[in-house]
Amino acid sequence: MATTNSQHAARLGHAETGGSGPTARGITRRGFLRWIVGIAALTLGAQGAAGFWAFFKPRIQPGAFGGKVSAGQVAEFDPGTVTHIQQGRFYLSRLEDGGLLALWHRCTHLGCTVPWRDDETRFRCPCHSSIFNEKGEVLSGPAPRPLDIFPIEIVDGEIVVDTSRPVERDRFDPAQLIRI
Repeated sequence: MATTNSQHAARLGHAETGGSGPTARGITRRGFLRWIVGIAALTLGAQGAAGFWAFFKPRIQPGAFGGKVSAGQVAEFDPGTVTHIQQGRFYLSRLEDGGLLALWHRCTHLGCTVPWRDDETRFRCPCHSSIFNEKGEVLSGPAPRPLDIFPIEIVDGEIVVDTSRPVERDRFDPAQLIRI
């Protein structure tokens, strides 16, 4: 006995019009599961990519170390003073002649944080006793060279220090000073 396609479809519940089978609704269970698994895979991949990017992207906040840091107005720094700018990890040294240097507070020997000693008017490294003057020059100790400096700009009377570009130096040179 020969059956037609419509009779066969009707027997299986796949009537071409108005039936309640999977083709009448347009999606099968297997197709639905594939769709759900695909969406889950895309979501998981996007989350993985976002996590990867968040882990490896630079964490530089405006006004913090690794970027441009505002130290304050020029008038705030008297000649002959050394001021620690904590958010920039440097000292702003204003020399007696008015010149400015931004000295990284990291010792050139092993990288310890070097504090300014007002009572001694010099930097003294607590790790291995290297001593530096207000220009960052080595006075004694195992430090092989002067403290590194950062570039300074004066913008509308404000001192802006670029801490993303430390400058290594072999000696102090008056050309390194920013004149006001």
